This record gives sequence, C-alpha cells and structure tokens, in this order.
Amino acid sequence: MTELKRRNKKSISNEKKDNDSINTKEKSKLSNLPLRVLSRVVVIFSLLTIVYFSSKNDKTITFARQSDILAGKGQIIDCSEKYLKEINKYEGCFPKECKRFVTDKVISESESLELLQIAKKGLKYGRSSGGASILDLHSGALSKGQHFVNIYKRDDMKNLFTETDFNVFKVVKEKIKFAIAHHFGVLPSKIYLTHPTFFSEINPKNAVTIHDEYWHPHVDKETYKSFHYTTLLYLSDYSKDFKGGRFVFVDENHNKTVEPRLARLSIFTSGAENLHYVEKVTSGTRYAMTISFTCDKNYAIEDPSTKKYSN
Repeated sequence: MTELKRRNKKSISNEKKDNDSINTKEKSKLSNLPLRVLSRVVVIFSLLTIVYFSSKNDKTITFARQSDILAGKGQIIDCSEKYLKEINKYEGCFPKECKRFVTDKVISESESLELLQIAKKGLKYGRSSGGASILDLHSGALSKGQHFVNIYKRDDMKNLFTETDFNVFKVVKEKIKFAIAHHFGVLPSKIYLTHPTFFSEINPKNAVTIHDEYWHPHVDKETYKSFHYTTLLYLSDYSKDFKGGRFVFVDENHNKTVEPRLARLSIFTSGAENLHYVEKVTSGTRYAMTISFTCDKNYAIEDPSTKKYSN
C-alpha cells in the first residue's frame, strides 16, 4: 500500500511537471506572437514613412509635356524688384506682367528642322570635349575641344552658311519678337535681338570645362547683363531623341518642368523670378536655340548674314 502511494505521488508529480512544461511553451508562443506582429508593424510603418516623405519631397510639377500640343500655356509670377527697377526705364518695353509662357504654335516644325540642319552643318566642324557645344551665328563662336573658334575666320568653313540659312533665322526671330510683344504687352519696336544668341547641342559626355556644366541653377539677367526677355526654341524631342534634359523653373513650392518638343517655344522674363536649370542629359542628343532680346538699344545686334565672311 505504501509502495502504491509512492507511485501515485510520483505519477502526479510527473503529470504536474508535464503540465507546467506545456503551459510554459504556450506562454512562450503567446509572448512571441505580439513581438512578431509588433516587428512587422514597425517595418510596415517605416516603409510607409519613407514613401510618404519621398513623395512629399518630390516637389516637381510638369508644366509642359512633350506629348501635349500647346496653343499657349502661361504662368504669371511676381517680378523681382531688381528686374523691375532696371526695366522700368525703358519705355514700351515694360512687361504687363512677369511670367513664363510655352507654345507649340508660333514656329513651325519645318522651320525648326531647317534650323536643326543649320546647327548640325556648323557643329560638325567643332564640338566640345565635354557634353555641351554651342554655335553662335552672330559672333561666329563654335565650341571646339576645350576652346572656341570663329566660323567666319576659318578657311574650311568659308561660305558654309548661305543667305537662305540666315533668312530662316531672321524669319523665326521676327515671329518670336512679335510673340513676346503680344504675350508680354510690349512694343515690338522696343525690343531688340541681343547676344549671345546660339544653338546648343547637349549629350551625356562628362564635363571637361566649366562651359560644359549647363545644369547649374542660374538667372539669365545675372549671367548676361543684356537679357530682358529669354526665349528657347527646341529642335528635338524629349524621351524620343534624348533622355533627361528637361528645363526646370525653380519655384518656392514646386519646381515646374518643360519637356522639350520639336518647334516648342518657351518665353520668359530674364530676372530672378525665373531661376532655372537644365537637367543632365543621360542619353541621346538634345538640340535647342537660345534667342535673347533686350530693351537696351546699346546691346542690340544685327541679324547674322553672309556679310560676316567679309568682315
């Protein structure tokens, strides 16, 4: 009987130990479950936070898409005080408002393609060692290696450009001048072509000189004293002929991008109200033409012509 009691006690004791072991394991599982759930919640919350702040920091709005054909799209902005103070002294040249304006209806595609051929005809005799090259029909400046040469002084480029080429430029320039007059409320007789006015060719090559670093934010009026109205005529298509290379207006809340399109014309006042830059071109080749205008007759330049070869 005593032996039976001992066995029963031992059996009860072992059963209790087994139950305690099971309870401990169940508690362990239960305690680990909230920890795993909590870990997953933390990971998900972290990912959502990253996504939220990434989208919050992407302060870029597409102002003009390459796929759109714009009759005209503008944005009125506050003029910088410095710009207003200077331009106020030029009667008939004071803008009714400072703004940027984009249109695909002023210059034709055929005119733009003619200009593109003129640009390529000259650029093939030079090109920068870096990713940005220019050709200025007024001064004759052409990027070559790390320097510039004068196309009107080189024997191998003698009479390269014809009167027909220069007439194409003149017709386009006149159209742009009257577009500025119309959209900015100034007299066409009071705005003058100024320098520099040039073709640009940009590709993905690394910069070699400071002239290749086109991507820095800048104000045209501070870079070029003569500028009062800047115009850009695009001679190639974003996402088709090249990647990257969008034009970006830097604004306080959201940057505005213009995607180049063949024959697209962008016009804007040249003061600090239109701080801007060009994104780096990552593939292909981007062509454009900068045609600038001034209110100061002292900075006016003549249209380029074949007379340049005899000067």
